[in-house]
Amino acid sequence: METLPDQVRDYCQLLQRWQGLVAKNPFLQLSIFGEAEGYPLAAVESQRWVDAVPSIYLSAGIHGDEPAGVEGLLQWASEEIGALGDWNWQIFPCLNPWGLERNIRCDGGGHDLNRCFNSRRIPQIKAQLTLMKGRHYDLAVCLHEDYDARGFYLYEIASQRPYWGESLCSDVAMVIPPDSRLSIDGHKAREGLIRRRISPDLLKGHPEAFVLHFHHAKRTFTLETPSEEGLCRRVLLHKKFLSAAVKKIKSQSGILGKRR
Repeated sequence: METLPDQVRDYCQLLQRWQGLVAKNPFLQLSIFGEAEGYPLAAVESQRWVDAVPSIYLSAGIHGDEPAGVEGLLQWASEEIGALGDWNWQIFPCLNPWGLERNIRCDGGGHDLNRCFNSRRIPQIKAQLTLMKGRHYDLAVCLHEDYDARGFYLYEIASQRPYWGESLCSDVAMVIPPDSRLSIDGHKAREGLIRRRISPDLLKGHPEAFVLHFHHAKRTFTLETPSEEGLCRRVLLHKKFLSAAVKKIKSQSGILGKRR
């Protein structure tokens, strides 16, 4: 039985819930960085960026028909709120509020926003990229869902070794099994993991993960949960993945620290 709050698709309620969380942590701030179809676009960030501590980028809801990542990110942050002041954070709670409220993949203009990150024609993409300018992240995670998935799967853009994909997939497989297909969306896969190298000319329209990999992040992951699975389990998998990924950062020697 689904037990998630009714406001899972209510963007106004979503912002209020994030504002409540941010109020509990003096190191964080919620700002409005743009507007799309009449909706304010929010980012939750560290008030002060400290070079000596890890930096993390998280996003959800760029496709409006993928609500589990939006809710999972919020629930995870609410459980970790006390620790979120220790590192540098840039969090985008929902990048497509118009689509979220209408359960539609694209935005109000019919754009798949996750194919527009090499274009400055869409004001909200331009505003987001401006906010990201000059930022470098030890870890970037984009939360997604897929109606065709037969389990969860994970894109790991091959950039830095040792790779983490196998370990992260193993960490969350008890929630929902990985997609067992050997080919997913035309890419070779193994136990839900797709690891590939990318180039600027690979796709005409660049996903969020491309700009992160090319310009900002040491490690970039895109998590996809199966939309046909129960919402509560999908939310739980997103939460478990975020916890596992952050734990990986903590375990790295030489970069663990706290802001002072």
